[in-house]
Amino acid sequence: MVNAFIKKDIKLEVIENFSILEEKNDTANIIWIDMISPSIEEVKTVESIFNIKFPTKQESEEIELSSRYWEEDNRIEINSYFLINHDNAALNETVSFVLQDDLLISIRYKNLESFNTFIRKLLNSPREFKNGYSIFCEIIDIRIDADADIIENLSKEITKIRKHVFTDYANDDEEILEKISSFEDLNMKIRENLTDKQRILSTLLKSSKYNDDKNKIPIMLKDIKSLIEYTNFNFERLDYLQNIFIGILSIEQNKVIKMFTIVNVVFLPPTLIASIYGMNFDILPELHWEYGYLFSIGLMILSSITPIWIFKKKGWI
Repeated sequence: MVNAFIKKDIKLEVIENFSILEEKNDTANIIWIDMISPSIEEVKTVESIFNIKFPTKQESEEIELSSRYWEEDNRIEINSYFLINHDNAALNETVSFVLQDDLLISIRYKNLESFNTFIRKLLNSPREFKNGYSIFCEIIDIRIDADADIIENLSKEITKIRKHVFTDYANDDEEILEKISSFEDLNMKIRENLTDKQRILSTLLKSSKYNDDKNKIPIMLKDIKSLIEYTNFNFERLDYLQNIFIGILSIEQNKVIKMFTIVNVVFLPPTLIASIYGMNFDILPELHWEYGYLFSIGLMILSSITPIWIFKKKGWI
């Protein structure tokens, strides 16, 4: 699907059927072409009209970090991550942008909420966006705000699981470790996402193009820097939480081992005594004694009580 946004003075026209645009021959006033999972024919049509070569989805995903921003004489090509987060399962989706004079062309293969939010804003206030460059900056700014919301929600989830660890975590060991692991993965993807945008915006700021409209980029870079610092803080919290949780598990395991050790020690002397009196040798004087049985039982009880008394006195139990 290809949507073309045509601006004439303060009015904005949206054409969803690109073949109509070809018939109207009105490409000069287009400020944005949004391509969503485009077909091969749609891609070739846009390439032919604007003399642009687009990378395939696989090519855009395999582009090295150092090559995700490319600038030529009249064109800037950008490949940027957009985070998809669902139930703390994170995925960085690559979106390709082409800035050519006043035109922006975007290619994406997922329905991203950041674009939906911007389209509503564009339709409500078209006069705020004079060209494709201002559209690109606004889309990135909306995505940064969305990343900030995800970081805030993640921080709340970390606080919840921290309270859970220090209160009631019985029989939830694997679940807690899985949550910590998923939070770390999400935080890592957010940081990767932010670092990618930081690199792109820093390079765009140094560009000689669009010099008259770069006031917004330093603000976005400042926001990104603050968010990256917050992700570092979340990494520290998760690492601390994991260490504490593993420490608590070790203490609980030691208590269990200690309990079984005490049980073994308590029942070892009676077992030894019972074994001795079960030998049935005539040389054992107690075998023919009238009170021999009671004596052996009493001796076993005494041998069980003595270790418990010693452990309590030393404060081991």
